[in-house]
Amino acid sequence: MKQNWTTLSLLEELSCTFGPSGCEDAVADSIRSHIAMYCDELLPDPMGGVLARIRGTGMMEEGAAVSPRRLMLSCHMDEVGFMIRSITEEGLLKIASMCGSDTRVLAGRRVLVGNAAFQVRGVFGVKPLHLVKSADRGNALDIDELYVDIGAGSRQAAEEVVRVGDFGTFESDFVSFGQDGGYIKGKALDDRLGCAVLCSVMRRIYEMESRPACDLYFAFTCREELGISGARTAAYRIDPDYAIVLEATAAGDISGTPEYRQVAHLGRGGALSLMDRSTIYDRPFTDWILETAMAENIPCQIKQYVSGGNDAAHIHKSRTGVRCAAVSAPARYIHTASNVVAKKDVESIEQLLMAVINRLYNEKK
Repeated sequence: MKQNWTTLSLLEELSCTFGPSGCEDAVADSIRSHIAMYCDELLPDPMGGVLARIRGTGMMEEGAAVSPRRLMLSCHMDEVGFMIRSITEEGLLKIASMCGSDTRVLAGRRVLVGNAAFQVRGVFGVKPLHLVKSADRGNALDIDELYVDIGAGSRQAAEEVVRVGDFGTFESDFVSFGQDGGYIKGKALDDRLGCAVLCSVMRRIYEMESRPACDLYFAFTCREELGISGARTAAYRIDPDYAIVLEATAAGDISGTPEYRQVAHLGRGGALSLMDRSTIYDRPFTDWILETAMAENIPCQIKQYVSGGNDAAHIHKSRTGVRCAAVSAPARYIHTASNVVAKKDVESIEQLLMAVINRLYNEKK
């Protein structure tokens, strides 16, 4: 059990951990080691996620205790990646993309290939420019044109360290940069940022002198990038009344992007979604969260563009329906090796979750 950690130190550890969709074991192990002492119960999840519960005290109605309502806080552990589908006679790895990585950003990138227990280094390779027809230069690459070079001289040499069906993802340093070190660059901040924040919220709640009336469920889900399958089964098991999804969203606050397409801005707090490609969020609940942020003077913004999707796609349809909201950290260059987020947004999202939990279950709603 790990005790001496902060949200940012945990975020660095999780960011650097190998965990593409379908191979989240190492991320799950790290999360369990940090939260095991800050929850009442760790629930088994056959899908490979981590489900934790903090028991509430129960609601009081007309002087009698009733079963506590349930709040599900969800984030996903997996990151964008790929799977080895074949190995050439020259020892090069041909891949199948998972999660729709942009091939424009892959050539020359360092990668790790293997499984949760063992990985080898490699690099994305493509045909050199002087062998590319002039008409094709500048075009986005098809995934079939890419390969991973792990420095093996033959198929036999490659198969000594990797095999078909192994996974891969970016290898990238985690660094602070910018004015006063206010920005973070790293891989998998979508959604290891959400994981780190939820771990911190769990610790803060568990260490409070008094518990909230509700039952709190913390769901660290798997395979979100590949179809949100982990959230579906987690929500069915938990059967929540409310759910808040923590996510990262593609900030477009960069040069050349029209204002109406900028999605969200770094440094202005978490972005509340009204709608994306898979969910129309519960408007009264979302408005209430925004009202809470304003009342507590916590930076918060509305996501300005309809795009993407997250765990809420399946959570809100679970059983008889769940009132869902989503709070996303604005992230530049999402689904690349160099996600960029603002540290102040990490702090704001954590503050907002604490304020929502304290308010939601200390007043009748």
